[in-house]
Amino acid sequence: MSRPPAPRRRRRALWILLSSVTVVGILFIGVYPTRTYFAQKASLQRAQHQLDVLSTQNDKLSQQADQLNTDAEIERLARERYNLVHPGEEAFAILPAPPAPIAVPPVWPFTGLSQKLATP
Repeated sequence: MSRPPAPRRRRRALWILLSSVTVVGILFIGVYPTRTYFAQKASLQRAQHQLDVLSTQNDKLSQQADQLNTDAEIERLARERYNLVHPGEEAFAILPAPPAPIAVPPVWPFTGLSQKLATP
């Protein structure tokens, strides 16, 4: 068996090296920028969604601020939150029922406790 001559081997090695460099170059030129493009596109979509949510919240808060500038809303909040009334009106408050008495067994460690709990 005879080996190919040395210049032929060098040419073959040169072509393999050149092909490898070309493939790596295509990866750097084509694949990596494409990944960056898709990452930026996803980031842009997230930012657009966040902008839409914030715009919706901004609109709601703007409507609420406009509503808070009306006399009817101010009166409703004053009555609801602070129990304020107009002059001549009476305010009533309904108190909750008193708590149920605590049932303590009539045995040794609790003998004097039930009397102390019963007296206010």
